Amino acid sequence: MPVLANIFRFLCYNISFFCNFVPVKTNLSIVIPTYNNKCADLVRQLHGQARLLADEGLHFEILVGDDGSTDDFLAANRVINTLSGCRYLERGFNSGRAAIRNFLAQEARYDWLLFLDADMLVVNDQFLRRYLEQPGDELVIDGGVCIPTDEHGQWSSNLRYLYERAAAGHYGADQRQKNPYHDFHTANFLISRQLMLRHPFDERFRRYGYEDVLLGKQLCQDRISIRHIDNPVGFSSFEPNDSFVGKTEEGLQTLHQFRHELRGYSRILTAAEGIHSGAVLAAIRLWHGLFGRLERRNLCGSHPNLSLFKLYKLGYYLTLTKKTKSL
Repeated sequence: MPVLANIFRFLCYNISFFCNFVPVKTNLSIVIPTYNNKCADLVRQLHGQARLLADEGLHFEILVGDDGSTDDFLAANRVINTLSGCRYLERGFNSGRAAIRNFLAQEARYDWLLFLDADMLVVNDQFLRRYLEQPGDELVIDGGVCIPTDEHGQWSSNLRYLYERAAAGHYGADQRQKNPYHDFHTANFLISRQLMLRHPFDERFRRYGYEDVLLGKQLCQDRISIRHIDNPVGFSSFEPNDSFVGKTEEGLQTLHQFRHELRGYSRILTAAEGIHSGAVLAAIRLWHGLFGRLERRNLCGSHPNLSLFKLYKLGYYLTLTKKTKSL
């Protein structure tokens, strides 16, 4: 019987190149890093799709790696362990955004890893199938994200929503493929496990931001192609304005810390390095020193301004560079 089962899987694998009967990729580890996110609903969505594909020969597992969440989030997510093929891995400490992803890649059993952020939402009932039916020689596939429509105006004053909505025109696969490495993000991507183990996330990145940008740069340097497709996940929620501004500031601190490694892969960094006039630099820093608190108050308030957000980020970053006297 094992011999017949192996023959059947071999035939299914090859037939799938010519029809949609079964996925091309026959095994999959869905890996989800989480920190203070309740992601059981996301896992249930993925589990439902994976079980249907299992009837066609897919072997799967879903691993959620908890990076030191507080007790209420731990309690809410432990239900994941009750789903077949799912594990909720509690590390008990915060290792950082890069390290938790590397940990999940090491823990995974299967040849293909689907990385998803814990605060995302599956918006298509063929989400997993679309990934599995991609050509087998594509080692990195980025599915992208989409922004929900604000039908009831509940996010009309939310800075994160306004920011993402303004950038939505660049989220399509055709747009991302124009700059495949610069526009690579880890919210939703498929990668060969062996490739991931050879190119792990840089674990110096402990705070928020840019670990995915550096991975994109490393893949580019090693001439590993990234294919962008339209297979997005959606945002399940948008954090309050003050939280988003705080995360943005933390990300700018990360950018400044790794500015040499990230050169050429950040618009803020490119803009800052493009200012060669000491007088202009001094003027922007002075403006931020005088009005940065007022700008931040607007961004955290009920009528945030996106143009002001851009100015605030540049001023904040240039203030960091002044402390080191180097871009």
